[in-house]
Amino acid sequence: MSKIVEIYIELFEDGSAAYRPTQAIYLGNGKYQVLPTPNYDTDDEIWEFPPGTVVKCEEDLHQGKKYLRAVAKSECD
Repeated sequence: MSKIVEIYIELFEDGSAAYRPTQAIYLGNGKYQVLPTPNYDTDDEIWEFPPGTVVKCEEDLHQGKKYLRAVAKSECD
């Protein structure tokens, strides 16, 4: 069974560091496949890694809360 987790994807159009939470399927070996948010719109937001992309994530900390942040595109093995 695939595990669905929340990850954060950087947005590009804002000019400052902004991140969008979305869901991803954990594929194993530190790899995740990005899923779209229910209202995902490419005309509204430009994601660093669009839905369907397999990414590597790192655990990060913001205001005392741990979260997973997509940091690089990965090949799906």
